[in-house]
Amino acid sequence: MDKDGLKAFFNPKSIAVIGVSRKPEKIGYQLLRSLIMSGYQGPIYPINPKANEIQGLKVYPSITAIKDYVDLAIIAVPAPIVPRVLEECGKKGVKNTIIISGGFKEVGGEGVKLEREVIEIARKYKIRVMGPNCLGVYNPHTKLDTLFLPPEKALRPKKGNIAFISQSGAMGVAFLDWLAMEEIGLSVFVSYGNKADIDEVDLLKYLMNDENTKVITMYLEEIANGREFIEIAKKVSVKKPIVAIKAGRTEAGVKAASSHTGALAGKDEIVSAALKKAGMIRAYDTHELFDYARALAAGKIAFGENIAIVTDGGGAGVMAVDKLTDNVRGVGLKLAELKEETIEKLRRILPPFAIAHNPIDLTGNATPEMYRKVLEIVTNDPKVDGIIAIVLIHPPMMNETIVDQIEEIFRKSEKPILIAATGGTPTQKILLEYQRRGIPSYPEVERAVKAMSALVERGRFLKKIFKK
Repeated sequence: MDKDGLKAFFNPKSIAVIGVSRKPEKIGYQLLRSLIMSGYQGPIYPINPKANEIQGLKVYPSITAIKDYVDLAIIAVPAPIVPRVLEECGKKGVKNTIIISGGFKEVGGEGVKLEREVIEIARKYKIRVMGPNCLGVYNPHTKLDTLFLPPEKALRPKKGNIAFISQSGAMGVAFLDWLAMEEIGLSVFVSYGNKADIDEVDLLKYLMNDENTKVITMYLEEIANGREFIEIAKKVSVKKPIVAIKAGRTEAGVKAASSHTGALAGKDEIVSAALKKAGMIRAYDTHELFDYARALAAGKIAFGENIAIVTDGGGAGVMAVDKLTDNVRGVGLKLAELKEETIEKLRRILPPFAIAHNPIDLTGNATPEMYRKVLEIVTNDPKVDGIIAIVLIHPPMMNETIVDQIEEIFRKSEKPILIAATGGTPTQKILLEYQRRGIPSYPEVERAVKAMSALVERGRFLKKIFKK
């Protein structure tokens, strides 16, 4: 079977939806609705032998009744019917299918046999299969949405450059909600379920060359073809960073993962070592996954562990130092020792009671302009590899122009600058504005420090690779 031809899953020329329903509460109805609402521009062929028209589209009795070429077939019929439907797809010449239906390997017993039968048919006709037991693909760049979950309940993120692939559909959709609320852009989302055919290796190969993707994030429950996965992940990691959550870390979690998708999960220590060898950055929860991804997506890597902290709140600066020197994630961040020349330049522009050494405390007299001048000086210090700017907007002279002032330095600097700010609604509004402009921002200083550790880890991997 062709192991690389996945383009039709992300940008199909035409789509057939097999199992479309007239009832809004049914998966087949919502699936068609999602495709229409996404603005997909190609022909859509709904298939239902008992209907003539659904949601304003002509309905066909079977895929073989369609005269034109079908690039992608989405199958949402009861599991026992799937083999017959896939056989019809093969006779029609369809080469790409997404099987939404559940009731296969994940339920054990007859489901295992049924999934094996499906793959035998797929191999017979050289059909690529995503799933079964999956949601499929959401690609905002090509306006493709195969998720059967109503958009008013399951939010769809805006266009961006972070790809997210998930073995779990439910976890995937929960993450999409979070991305949408945080206004983090997405290049593509893939829920691939039981991965009877297409797996994470295939998806990594595709995303490695996807021009819309700068960072790949993954939710994994088990890794099939471990050696091949590590080999391709390492190749991809040289070109693009990969951040992954590996669920099923504990014995109980391993059992849960197995019952969920019929998967077998490896020992956690082995998994961690393998991911590190491949240059992947491991996350342990939802926040970490996308905190690291948004920092990496900005394209500014820390090629050393020496970090400067700029703050207008002394206590927040102390907390950042504690976290930074706590050997977070085993990376070994250090508080940068500023050059004397840098300290002297800072003293010239700061109030006499401000602190000009690292952590740099602008105090409650901070202004947006002061932040810009300080960051410009600090980014030019060769002893500094990255900066965490704790920007509390509570002082009287601070205002929304702080975003413009920091953006100016962020655009000019090759060194990463991460923003942290803790507070209520006014603070959250500012954080979202940073995010809209592609400047990584975090509601807690500890999360910003952990994200910086991911940038340092990425820098070490690249230095090691390119020294060879």
